[in-house]
Amino acid sequence: MFSAISDRYDLLNHLLSAGLDRSWRRRAVRSLASSPGDLVLDLCGGTGDLAVEAMRAGARVVCCDFSEKMLARAERKFAGLQTRANGQTQGTPPRARCLLADALRLPFPDGTFEDVLVGFGLRNLRSLEEGLDEIRRVLRPGGAVCILEFSSPAAGVLGDLYRLYLNNLLPRIGEFISRRRGSYGYLAKTIGEFPSGEALARQMSERGYSNVLWRPLTGGIVAVHTGRRPS
Repeated sequence: MFSAISDRYDLLNHLLSAGLDRSWRRRAVRSLASSPGDLVLDLCGGTGDLAVEAMRAGARVVCCDFSEKMLARAERKFAGLQTRANGQTQGTPPRARCLLADALRLPFPDGTFEDVLVGFGLRNLRSLEEGLDEIRRVLRPGGAVCILEFSSPAAGVLGDLYRLYLNNLLPRIGEFISRRRGSYGYLAKTIGEFPSGEALARQMSERGYSNVLWRPLTGGIVAVHTGRRPS
């Protein structure tokens, strides 16, 4: 499904979130407080928007996804980011690379990364528990994970309006622009089924993460969860 909508994926993200997805990604990267030069894994990285934000913060990034077409778009973005040094234009690919990989069986030794980012991808994994375990495995002791994911606002007017949009308007708009029937109905379904807020924080603690924190953004439409692999 993701390969089929890859050419319109970024447009739809920006349109359907009213442009808020950019600020959400920046908040996620800031929450890690990575140091320049840190090696960061962008898991379920898609077209690389979250990786780009991490690169702008000075990180070296490995962008992993299971869709070749999504990664092809990410590679073009990375190549388009340029730095200037000593009057010479230098491409940034050495600071970012793409890798086709299964998020539940990552091809990295234990403790490879200072930090891990997951943006809007964890709910797509076959097993949330296995995904959290694999993330913890590839983190260095003391390393941090940040999970940026859709959530469910609490009951009230905002929550009612959000659910109306998510379940009725968003799928129709997404299908019209992507030209893929059912693709954005899947989004509403997975958001509704995914543990959000305190439930996800509890699962992170149960899978061995320490210092687990979470906070809602934009009235609870999305949430940022952070945790660490114990030192």
